[in-house]
Order: sequence, then C-alpha cells, then structure tokens
Amino acid sequence: MTSVLPDSPSAMTAIDWLALVHPVLIILFVYPVVGATIRLGILVREKRLGITRQPDLVPVEHAAHGAWVTAGVVVAVLIAMLSSLLAHGWASGGVPRLLALGLVIGGTLAALLALLRVRRAALRAACALLCWAGLLGLGSQPEIGRLSDNPFSAGFWSSHYWSGVLLSGLLLFTTAARPEIIRLPRLRRLHLTLNLLVMVLLAVQAITGTRDLVQMPLIPKTPLAQRCDPPASGCMQTPRSAMPAH
Repeated sequence: MTSVLPDSPSAMTAIDWLALVHPVLIILFVYPVVGATIRLGILVREKRLGITRQPDLVPVEHAAHGAWVTAGVVVAVLIAMLSSLLAHGWASGGVPRLLALGLVIGGTLAALLALLRVRRAALRAACALLCWAGLLGLGSQPEIGRLSDNPFSAGFWSSHYWSGVLLSGLLLFTTAARPEIIRLPRLRRLHLTLNLLVMVLLAVQAITGTRDLVQMPLIPKTPLAQRCDPPASGCMQTPRSAMPAH
C-alpha cells in the first residue's frame, strides 16, 4: 500500500486548522515571552540585590510579561480543548450540553480577563480558581485525550494534558499573587521555586506536545484523519469517486 501526503491544503478541514493554532500560539508567542520574562526576572533580582542598576520600569515589565505568559497559556489550552471537542462531536449530548460547555468556555475567559484587571486579593484568588476550575471542567470531558487519570500510572505523568493543567494552575497562582510577591520576601522565594517547576513543565510540554503531534498528525474523526492509517505511517489516497462532493 502506497502512502501519500494530501495533495493540497484544501484537504484539511476548519477544525484541523483550528487545532494548529494551539502549537503555533505556544511556539510563536508563549515561549518567546517566557524567555523575555526570565531575563527580566534576573534583572529584577540584580536590581533588588544591588548587583546592577536597572530602570524602575524593569519590575513592571517583568510582571506584565508574566501576565502575558499566563494569558497565552490559558488561551492556547482553551483552543486545544475546543478543537478536540469539535472534532469529536461535542454536540452529541444535545443543546443543554452544548450550552453548558459554551458557558464554561466563556466563563473561563471572563475569569482570566477579570484576573488581569481586579485589584483586591480575594477577587484575584477567586478569578484564578474559577479560571483553573473551568480548564479542569473542560478537560474532564470524554472528548479530551488525557492518556490516564490514574496518578500511579506512567501515562498520567507523561500526559500532555495533565502537565499543561498543572502549568496553567501555577501560572494563574503567580499572576493572582503578584502584589503579595512584590511585598513579601517569603512569597518571592516561593515564586522563584515555583518558576523553576514552571520551566521544567514548559520543557515537558514541548516534549510531550511534539510526541503527540508525531503520533497523532491529524485530528481523529475529521474526514482527512479517517483516510489515515497511523500504523502504516501514512494516509491512503482516497479514490476521487469516493470523495464527498463539495
């Protein structure tokens, strides 16, 4: 059996293109901003310790870049979940389930936007928890691939989903606790420790995300993916007469 690649980009569906937004957003936006945030964090620490003289704007820019990273990761996760839901027929549960999922997605985005704007500590904590709860609720849907939900299995710890959820939670906590991190030395030390874990999780996300892209090059359930035979490492060319009319 000869395996061939699709002969034109038109073979991909809108859901296939939507799924590509997730890795593109992470690669082109999140990871570059992470690098800038780390560099600014080093400069902030040098300024605080008197090692170098830095402009007063550096701590502000560090906090702003951190908020951008958090927003970018949350939006990218929502896009990945939305594409998976659409690809697997999320409307199968009828209108009530469709409305419920839509409300959760909208509520998660609203909580994220509110987190970036509110000032009171209780409101910041509530918005961060609501946003993370929304991600967990969407991720618990059967259409979302998680490898394993058992923390005692290897699949759980190699799951792109679970490491992404933990990464999102840590970033949301850091964004919510930003004023307290600035004021309290103990929280600054915790912030530094957690960010080391964040960097590890970012590396894990890059590795597992690349693995998943190699193993699942196309979204299941889409017309293009149905013509693919992963064990054969290729896609079978569908006879023109068998292809649906456009």
